[in-house]
Amino acid sequence: MSTPLSHERIFAIVRRIPAGRVATYGQIARLVGRPKAARQIGYAMHRCPSGLPWHRVINAQGRISLPADSTSSLAQRRRLEDEGVVFIGGRIDLDRYGWRDEPVAD
Repeated sequence: MSTPLSHERIFAIVRRIPAGRVATYGQIARLVGRPKAARQIGYAMHRCPSGLPWHRVINAQGRISLPADSTSSLAQRRRLEDEGVVFIGGRIDLDRYGWRDEPVAD
């Protein structure tokens, strides 16, 4: 049985995503050393502290995971666009806007 994911560790990684870049839930899971925990990253993001750049976390298809046309989804898209991220057909080009980083040591 694996140990629970530390939300603080997840949030520390999300804080490192620079403006104009995005990371996927799966990418963050890999960076915390739990490559199969993308869903748990999503759960943690629902509890993120104020000021965390939550809007920079998207799904592996380059899409916003929130329900389309919801207030939160529209806010996420607007924040990303304000940072220069371009959507084409509702998707973000991960090759162009994806953030690259290395795992964090314990």
